[in-house]
Amino acid sequence: MKALHKMLDSIRPHFEEGGKLSRFWVVYDSLETFAFTPGHTTKSGVHIRDGVDLKRTMFMVIVALIPALLFGTWNQGHQYLLSIGEVSVADPLMMAFWDKLLIGAVKVLPLVVVSYGVGLGIEFLFAGMRGHSINEGYLVSGMLIPLIMPVDVPLWMLALAVAFAVIIAKEVFGGTGMNILNVALTARAFLFFAYPKQLSGEIWIHEVATSKAGGLLVDGYTGATALGHLASTVGKAPTEPAVAGVMDMFAAGGMFSLTNSFFGLIPGSVGETSALAILIGAALLIWTGIGSWKVMSSFLVGGLAMGAIFNAMGLNAYMTIPAIHQVVMGGFMFGMVFMATDPVSAAQTERGKWIYGFFGGFLSIMIRVFNPAYPEGVMMAILFMNVMAPLIDHYVIQANVSKREKRAEFALAKRATA
Repeated sequence: MKALHKMLDSIRPHFEEGGKLSRFWVVYDSLETFAFTPGHTTKSGVHIRDGVDLKRTMFMVIVALIPALLFGTWNQGHQYLLSIGEVSVADPLMMAFWDKLLIGAVKVLPLVVVSYGVGLGIEFLFAGMRGHSINEGYLVSGMLIPLIMPVDVPLWMLALAVAFAVIIAKEVFGGTGMNILNVALTARAFLFFAYPKQLSGEIWIHEVATSKAGGLLVDGYTGATALGHLASTVGKAPTEPAVAGVMDMFAAGGMFSLTNSFFGLIPGSVGETSALAILIGAALLIWTGIGSWKVMSSFLVGGLAMGAIFNAMGLNAYMTIPAIHQVVMGGFMFGMVFMATDPVSAAQTERGKWIYGFFGGFLSIMIRVFNPAYPEGVMMAILFMNVMAPLIDHYVIQANVSKREKRAEFALAKRATA
């Protein structure tokens, strides 16, 4: 590290004012402050001095995402080998471990590279135009976006979504800390409405090239996700054979059983399938104080409450899915841990966090069950609560002000009668 520090110090004059590369100062500054603590101090204003700056906070979130990233990469390869019959459900999960990881990495890594390449390129452009340091917020958004996308999304489409999200949802509001919507979810929402076929609940598992014998197998494999299957049962009688067949897939021993859904052994977007891997990340975020346990816990309670209400109603087969099964499917857990807890777009007041989280989880399950056009309701629910967060905080603050005013009036009245 000392050698790297000396090298950065030696080339600093070229990037400072008057140097040959002064126009690229923001690039140098971003690299230096990412590796080392900034050498400049605050000149004005009141600031909290702490050894953990924004870059290191963002880095801890990326560390929390690693379990979901690694498992999601392995699972893409696992689902591919299952689809072509190279492995079976009865085989040990560790069978062909490295093959599965490599197959998944072939599709996942390009998504990560494109996400960071396009997003950081736009960040550098805006930082240079405004003459300030590179914002650190995209360090996390750049990882979140690939994890919530279908693995088959075309790279040009991903690049377009990233550009839209960074410019429209972030930079036009002033950059990191100023956006009113979650940047990663905005990218997904853009693709959902602009290219609904690619995000309709059908997940392409992996490109199939040739068999061992050298013959062409098939161009690709596409299968509905758990929520895609369930959405197909809405509006149909529970007694229909097709509906009964779908519901068998969610029973014990079925493809989308509670156990498989919890561990993540099902098709789905890269980082959203394994509730276990996501909860490992959640534990790290709560332990470090970066993620709000209030938002996470209230989000979970809201989802379980809506699921229990549906169970009691039992109007269709979809509603009979147990509440605990509902919350471990799809993007619910991932949204609860990494999206709803976004400190910029979430509620800021302590009581507001409970309200914000509860209705986020409540609406997630409601949207996915009531509206089959949105088989994944978490995205819409969190974006809606992002918009409502300032209003929630406003009423929480006003309620506190009213209580204090009443307390002050009571104290004055008591003093007057004493």
